[in-house]
Amino acid sequence: MNIFKFKGLIILLVIVVGLLFATPTFFGKKDVPDGWIGPKQKIKLGLDLQGGMHLVLKVVTDKAVESRMTSITSDLKGQMMNARIHYKSITSASPDLLHVELRTPDDYDKLDKLVLDSYPYLKEVSSSTSEGVTTVTYQMSDEEAASIKDQAVAQALETIRNRIDQYGVSEPSIIPQGKDRIVLQLPGITDAERAKKLIGRTAILEFKLVDEQHSLEDALKGDVPAGSYVAYLKDGKQPILLKQRAVMTGALLDDARVKIKSTYNEPYVAISFNQEGARIFERVTSENVGNRLAILLDGRVSSAPVIREAIAGGDAIIEGRFTLEEASDLAIILRAGSLPAPVDILEERTVGPSLGQDSINKGFISIMIGGLLVIVFMVVYYKFSGVLADLALVCNIVLILGALSLFHAVLTLPGIAGIVLTIGMAVDANVIVYERIKEEIRLGRTAKMAIEAGYKNALSTILDANITTLIAAVVLFQFGTGPVRGFAVTLSIGILSSLFTVLFLCRWIMDWLVNYKKVERISI
Repeated sequence: MNIFKFKGLIILLVIVVGLLFATPTFFGKKDVPDGWIGPKQKIKLGLDLQGGMHLVLKVVTDKAVESRMTSITSDLKGQMMNARIHYKSITSASPDLLHVELRTPDDYDKLDKLVLDSYPYLKEVSSSTSEGVTTVTYQMSDEEAASIKDQAVAQALETIRNRIDQYGVSEPSIIPQGKDRIVLQLPGITDAERAKKLIGRTAILEFKLVDEQHSLEDALKGDVPAGSYVAYLKDGKQPILLKQRAVMTGALLDDARVKIKSTYNEPYVAISFNQEGARIFERVTSENVGNRLAILLDGRVSSAPVIREAIAGGDAIIEGRFTLEEASDLAIILRAGSLPAPVDILEERTVGPSLGQDSINKGFISIMIGGLLVIVFMVVYYKFSGVLADLALVCNIVLILGALSLFHAVLTLPGIAGIVLTIGMAVDANVIVYERIKEEIRLGRTAKMAIEAGYKNALSTILDANITTLIAAVVLFQFGTGPVRGFAVTLSIGILSSLFTVLFLCRWIMDWLVNYKKVERISI
C-alpha cells in the first residue's frame, strides 16, 4: 500500500469515527437504538439549552473567622487551666477579637507567654486592670484572618462540588468569582428548592452529652448551669439540657448511607467513623453508659438516645422521622462534609426547558440557513470545486459534533454561534486555495501543477489566519466563564476540523482526480 492510499484510509477513518460519535446526538430525546454499534453518549447541553439553575453564592467568610476564634477560646481555656492561670472569663466579642479577664494580675506574664507560643497570630491591642481584674484584649492578625477567609472559600467550593457530584447533576459549572463568591450553573435541575437546601446547608454534625446532673426545670426558669445550655429536639417542643462542649464532630466521619427500618419502614442515616473517630466514639460511649448522647445537625438536636453499652467499630445511626428524600440529602451532605461557613444566595435564575428548546430550535435554523447559503454560493461561484468545498463543510460539522461528544464538552447557545462562525471560516480556507489555483491556471499551468502550487502558496496564509484565531479562542477558554467557554470550545474544535478537511480531505480528493483519474481540467 502506497503512502497516498494510506493517507486516504486515515482520512476516512477520522471521518467515520467523527460520524459514529456524532450520530447519537441526532436522535434527540429518543434513546439510541439497541442495535447501534457505536458510542451512545450524546452532546451535553448547557444551562441555556436544557434549562436549569444559575446561582451566585456568597461565602460568609467572617463566620469562618468567628468559628476559628470560638475554637481558640475553647482551646485557650484548657491550656490556661493546665498552666494554672486563674481567669474569670474568656470571650470573643467580635469575629477577630478575644477578651481575657484574669483574676490575678500576676498571671499576665504567663498568659502573654502562652499566647505567644500557641497563637503567634494573636496580637495584644489593649490591657487594663480594674478592681483586681486584669482584662487583656487580643486581635487576630490581618494576614491570619485573610488566610482563614481564603481557606473557607476554597473549602466551600470543594464541598459544594462534592455535594453536586453526589446529587447527580450532569456537567455542572462551579467556579469562584472574586474573593468570596461562587458561581454555579446546574443544567437539568427540576427541583430548585431541594437543590438550594442541599447546597446551602452548613451541615455541622456534633455529638454532645446530655447534662443529667442538673435540673432541666431550673434551667428553663433561667438558672442554667455553667458549661451547659438548653436546646430543643427536632420538633422544637421538647427541651433538653446539653453540655456545651462537643465530644465529637462530623470531621471524623468516614461514610453515611440511607437505610430503612424493617419494622416501621422508616428511613434513617447510618454513619461510620474513620479509625480515629471509632476509637474516640468507643471511649465516649464506654465512659458514659446509661447517659444520653445527643446528635446535633447545625445546632438542632436530631436525636438523644441512651447509651446502653460501649459501641465499638465506629458505627452509629441518625434518626429523626426523615422522609426518604430528606435522609438521602442528609447522607449526601455528611459524605461531602460540612461547609466551613454559611453561604448566602445573592442571585438566582432559572431557565425553563421550553426556553432552552426554543434556543436549540433557533440555533439549528441559523446553522441550516447559514450552511445552505454558503453551499449555494460555493456551487454557483466555484462549480465542481465548490461542491468539493461543500462536502468538506458537511464533514467539518460532523467532526465538530463528534469531537463535542467524544470529549464530553458542553454545548451552549454561544457554542452554537461558534459553529455558525466556523461554517463561514471553513470555506474561507477553500476560497484562498481556489483563488491561488485559478491564478496558476491563468499562467498556463497544468491542473496537477496548479493544485500543488495553489496549496503551497496558500498554506502560510491559511495557517496564519487560523492559528491567530485559535490563540484567541484558547485565551477565551482560559479566562472566560460559562457561555464564553462554550463559544471558545466550539470555535477551537471548528478551526482544527476545518484545517483537517481543507488541507487533507480536499487536497487528497483533488490529487486523486489529477493523478488517478487523469483529469486535465479542474472545474473552478
